[in-house]
Amino acid sequence: MKEKNAPPKIGISIGDYNGIGPEVIIKALLNSSVLERLTPIIYSSLQVINYYKEQLKSDLQFEIIHSLDEAIGNKIYLYNAWNENVKIQPGIESKIAGQYAIKSLSMAVKHLKEERIDAITTAPLSKDLVQSTDFSFPGHTEYLTTQAGSQESLMFLVHESLRVGVVTGHIPLQKVSAAVTKEKVGKKLGIMLESLKTDFGKKNPRVAVLGLNPHAGEKGLLGYEEDETIAPTIKDFQESGYLVDGPMPSDGFFGQGDYKTYDGILAMYHDQGLIPFKTLAFAEGVNFTAGLPFIRTSPDHGTAFGIAGKSIADEISFKNALLLASRVAENRAI
Repeated sequence: MKEKNAPPKIGISIGDYNGIGPEVIIKALLNSSVLERLTPIIYSSLQVINYYKEQLKSDLQFEIIHSLDEAIGNKIYLYNAWNENVKIQPGIESKIAGQYAIKSLSMAVKHLKEERIDAITTAPLSKDLVQSTDFSFPGHTEYLTTQAGSQESLMFLVHESLRVGVVTGHIPLQKVSAAVTKEKVGKKLGIMLESLKTDFGKKNPRVAVLGLNPHAGEKGLLGYEEDETIAPTIKDFQESGYLVDGPMPSDGFFGQGDYKTYDGILAMYHDQGLIPFKTLAFAEGVNFTAGLPFIRTSPDHGTAFGIAGKSIADEISFKNALLLASRVAENRAI
């Protein structure tokens, strides 16, 4: 639990050490605004951090700790997640690197659940390379939802006043229609509204809900989900006093700039929400997992093996993810 007047302790999982995670972590932590707002704790090994420090010719200063009680004040700390040496090959996809990504993540999540840190920011991992008998989740979001003991969470993409959530996440497109049920839309919308109030300080948030079909179904001509599922759910929330509009045709909604007038936007499926979001804010956006008892953020990009080790990765999204984790921790502590 966050101590009064103390900067939030933000755990950082290293992600895939052959991807751009270590690079963007080091670059982000050199930004003065980060240490002004939080106490970062990297879950990795000294070997990995030193390797990328040398490659980047970075003067990043940090302290190695063996207990989280040692993490005090606005300094950078390294909590050793493993001791053995590993083969670091930037840009190379490796199952072993995937295993160590999970080792870092699981240790950070353990401390998060024990309330020894206030939030985590997760560096990217490869969804394919981390699969094992011990980890069989499509990604961070599903894993963290299970770890929290929650039945639902919300993938919430955030950049300044633009906040986009999705009803269905990492599932095949052909399964989306069946998954868009009144119960599911209602749960995701409820999580979004509560998060906007609790995590983002919006006392009476205004939310737009997108339709599933082209032109939001065109009154049943192009699909029935809007009339039978989405609109009735919206009406229920409206009758309870919430400022919820929709279902909106997604193309016109983003194309005409209507998104600028809402505190949150609920899309029906992954690409419907993430394509416009990343078009508008790719280099700077943050992925926030709403609806959990603990706080998790991440950059809105992946491992980017194609540019790993070339020292050209942009750290802004990771920096913003750290700052958002700190801000949400402070909001929840109020």
